[in-house]
Amino acid sequence: MADADHLRPSEHHPADSLVDGGSPAVPDYELADELTLSRPEQYRALFEDTRLEIVSLLLERAATGSELADVLGKPKGTIGHHLKVLEDAGLVRVVRTKRVRAIEAKYYGRTARVFLFEKVGEATNRMPRILETAAKELQEVDGPDQVAMANVRYARIPRDRAWEWRRRLNDLADEFAAERRGDDIIYGLVVGLYETTRRSLPATDDSATPESAGETDR
Repeated sequence: MADADHLRPSEHHPADSLVDGGSPAVPDYELADELTLSRPEQYRALFEDTRLEIVSLLLERAATGSELADVLGKPKGTIGHHLKVLEDAGLVRVVRTKRVRAIEAKYYGRTARVFLFEKVGEATNRMPRILETAAKELQEVDGPDQVAMANVRYARIPRDRAWEWRRRLNDLADEFAAERRGDDIIYGLVVGLYETTRRSLPATDDSATPESAGETDR
């Protein structure tokens, strides 16, 4: 399975800690640690760009439709529709209400900190899209004093070690997301681990003679 801003692909391995990265880990309302998506309507509800932004923002704190509309720059009616879709799918809920003048404001929150999903249907391309979004955001960093870096490494390692690295990277992303709030700058951290078809040199054999290694003196 998998995860979107605290969405995570869920993969069946005993050492795997099924989770995804994103915003502060503890918002101002109670919610479950995990929810496994099990119905097609949940996939359709979650994997839409605006709704992914909404559930990401709701990891920070509970918010009204009006607040979400202001942050996302979209009409209140549009955000109201998206919240209804998410609510019907069991992904968000009203966590509290507050009367403002004659109107009762509804504050929405997620039903779980992490949504676990299989890489099927609308979620099939979720992980590549995460990297595409990160690459686009990184291109916008151009100041000499801005904090930014990117790197990639390749290693031929045993499969069980790859699973361990996956767990450690997920833990690191969660630790980053749980950092105390500072100034107004939002930093992004992207992690990834994947199998490749890259070619590599064979392991060396110290016992090989120059002839057997395809080398001869002339």
